[in-house]
Amino acid sequence: MKTVLMVAEKPSLAQSIAKILSRGNMSSRKGLNGACSVHEYTGSFVGQSAHFKMTSVCGHVMTLDFIGKYNSWDKVDPAELFSKAPTEKKEANPKLTMVKFLQVEGRGCDCVVLWLDCDKEGENICFEVLDAVLPVMNKPRGTERTVYRAKFSSITDTDICNAMNHLGEPNRNEALSVDARQELDLRIGCAFTRFQTKYFQGKYGNLDSSLISFGPCQTPTLGFCVERHDKIQSFKPETYWVLQAKVNPEKESSLTLDWDRVRVFDREVAQMFLNITKMAKEAKVESVSKKEKVKQRPLALNTVEMLRVASAALGMGPQHAMQIAERLYTQGYISYPRTETTHYPENFDLKGCLRQQASNPYWAETVNALLSEGINRPRKGHDAGDHPPITPMRAATEAELGGDGWRLYEYITRHFIATVSADCKYLQTTIAFSIGPERFTCVGKVVTSPGFTEIMPWHSIPLEESLPHCEKGDLFPVGEIKLLEKQTSPPDYLTEAELITLMEKHGIGTDASIPVHINNICQRNYVTVESGRRLKPTNLGIVLVHGYYKIDAELVLPTIRSAVEKQLNLIALGKANYHQVLEHTLDIFKRKFHYFVDSIAGMDELMEVSFSPLAATGKPLSRCGKCHRFMKYIQAKPSRLHCSHCDDTYSLPQNGTIKLYKELRCPLDDFELVLWSSGSRGKSYPLCPYCYNHPPFRDMKKGMGCNECTHPTCQHSLSMLGIGQCVECENGVLVLDSTSGPKWKMACNKCNVVVHFFENAHKVRVSPETCELCEAALVDVDFNKAKSPLPGDETQHSGCVFCDPVFQDLVELKHAAMRHPMHRGGQGKRQGRGRGKGRRPGGRLNPKKPKDKMAALAAYFV
Repeated sequence: MKTVLMVAEKPSLAQSIAKILSRGNMSSRKGLNGACSVHEYTGSFVGQSAHFKMTSVCGHVMTLDFIGKYNSWDKVDPAELFSKAPTEKKEANPKLTMVKFLQVEGRGCDCVVLWLDCDKEGENICFEVLDAVLPVMNKPRGTERTVYRAKFSSITDTDICNAMNHLGEPNRNEALSVDARQELDLRIGCAFTRFQTKYFQGKYGNLDSSLISFGPCQTPTLGFCVERHDKIQSFKPETYWVLQAKVNPEKESSLTLDWDRVRVFDREVAQMFLNITKMAKEAKVESVSKKEKVKQRPLALNTVEMLRVASAALGMGPQHAMQIAERLYTQGYISYPRTETTHYPENFDLKGCLRQQASNPYWAETVNALLSEGINRPRKGHDAGDHPPITPMRAATEAELGGDGWRLYEYITRHFIATVSADCKYLQTTIAFSIGPERFTCVGKVVTSPGFTEIMPWHSIPLEESLPHCEKGDLFPVGEIKLLEKQTSPPDYLTEAELITLMEKHGIGTDASIPVHINNICQRNYVTVESGRRLKPTNLGIVLVHGYYKIDAELVLPTIRSAVEKQLNLIALGKANYHQVLEHTLDIFKRKFHYFVDSIAGMDELMEVSFSPLAATGKPLSRCGKCHRFMKYIQAKPSRLHCSHCDDTYSLPQNGTIKLYKELRCPLDDFELVLWSSGSRGKSYPLCPYCYNHPPFRDMKKGMGCNECTHPTCQHSLSMLGIGQCVECENGVLVLDSTSGPKWKMACNKCNVVVHFFENAHKVRVSPETCELCEAALVDVDFNKAKSPLPGDETQHSGCVFCDPVFQDLVELKHAAMRHPMHRGGQGKRQGRGRGKGRRPGGRLNPKKPKDKMAALAAYFV
């Protein structure tokens, strides 16, 4: 019997596919990484009996990054990132140990069937999976085939079974096009981002952005927003005049006519026309025309149109809408939501999809009428050769999906029903009038067949005033003629929907990446989302784009990225060489980068006008260890300290508050310490601004505070305040927060675990002695006599936080960012952690010991 490994892109997809293929007759178990399940069943495969193992990954298995030192902003010239800096594939999420998990499940398997999403990213993940499993699978006999690719567009019984019966092969060229895009974006984006971030953050204090990023797609996206802003700013309103006439076909009614000249921009000319027409007392009917017109039903729905409607009509940001659509897809409610196609293939089961909606009260009447009278073939749209248009595959209720999920599903369903409905037909009547020598017109529309507008009422023909029955030569009295003065108005800021349209038109990004690029410019504080989901550029966004235009317009114009996208598509089609495209594109951007660096003064001139220099920003906080003058604390992102005398800037931890720490100084460099805190319920620790940026010991990295410092004698260091190994993470140490009294706590120096203990104690100190059982440092606690919770009215006690029964009721886990090991039965394998002079002795603990640290904590917290 063969063993077949099958891999989907997400755990929920794996479960759904396995359920369909096994007809529910399967067993399931958790994989070793805890995130992915394995579903097993028996069946037949290519004519032989087989044992199937269906599992999944969680998106990309690997990610591209620079090796070692090239990830350091301080040690590497950004120009080296274009060619010299070697890259490597690393696990996208090391905590998931996905490669190890795939190898454990793939060992001993004979074949692998890849059920990854059927787009270019999915093809790329196929080869990431193959790189992990092929080395451990059974070797094929001769030319026996071992790798299969399933192609599907929805999670329905029909589609999944059909894919299993028509297995193909993964597409290497499409995977390579994704590799090329990843490497280009990494090298180009990192080089420009590192240079401009360091340059401008080193000069200006109120940029209010922790990263001044550049992206080959992100920057042209921002360019569209700033281009519209510039049009608004440069707009000069013009006054114009419109002649408005009203006629009275009957005594009680009036009809407003539109002037055939529309408008004039000269007041005197407008006044002349008014005087001429005022002389006439009657309006003469010059012609009456009636024409049957058609408003076409919509094309089938693709990703870009869905995102446009989600933003414009449903008020959802593109990234949020995409996440909801993906969830609806994995739950089987809609077909694959990433597609450029607006044309249904001839063999698509339109009636089958429509029948699924026959019982929904919102549109049952329309659907049943279509099924009984016959559906209309959808309009012929664009066939991109990827997936069918986005289609509802299963009935749903508002209670099932709730909130935004239902709103998006409802729109997708209504759109689908509209594509198979009839066109809207209406009769348009146009009456031409003459008042003196001037011509006027009025138009009326009467719906003869509502068609698709019944299911999409927002597209219906608006109700207009009914036109009188008349014939050529009829005369109507003129009720009123007046001159209206108006002004031309500027365009509004781009909506997300308009931006998506521009990105699609100019080939910026793909249907999958467009939401990401729009989200990035919002996250970087380059634009803000205003009411109506309009994107208004910030000062920083405007200055950046104007600077790019000043130095090299191609950095912000869509032309060069559009050309690169075309080359990437040629790689996917096998018509262009991967290495040649990569080398040629990087060479172009390398030249542009050098020119940008040489010309940065041009952008700097624009920055000076909008932003304040570091020396003029912030407020004095702590003293510099070099000149002993006060350094200024700059709160705007990224928060940092700046010494204007030494002209040095020191990074600080983000997303918290910074204050002076008792005017204490670092024993190594004489800098005054500062205290970082995430709030009263979170963690806090002191740090030396110089050590935080220039690690003093080899075993320290940049960005470490005193709670990770291995100085052997400093009273603030890990060596003096470390208590024991973290109860959750592998590498963290719980460190006493000596500023937290009287609500004392210890916090992990790696993760977000905070343990509160000894409330209202007068003093808490870490002893140099260690626990015999778990090797954690002992703690000396001193209570006031009136508030002592210690037995026998004692006020002092020394013991182990984890093992001493006296401390049992005085320790409480208050905050943890991750699931605690004790929730899994206290079976976590942990190393004991001591402290003192950088020493952290290890030793596996026995979970069965009642005094074991994990068991003790479990007893406290549960």
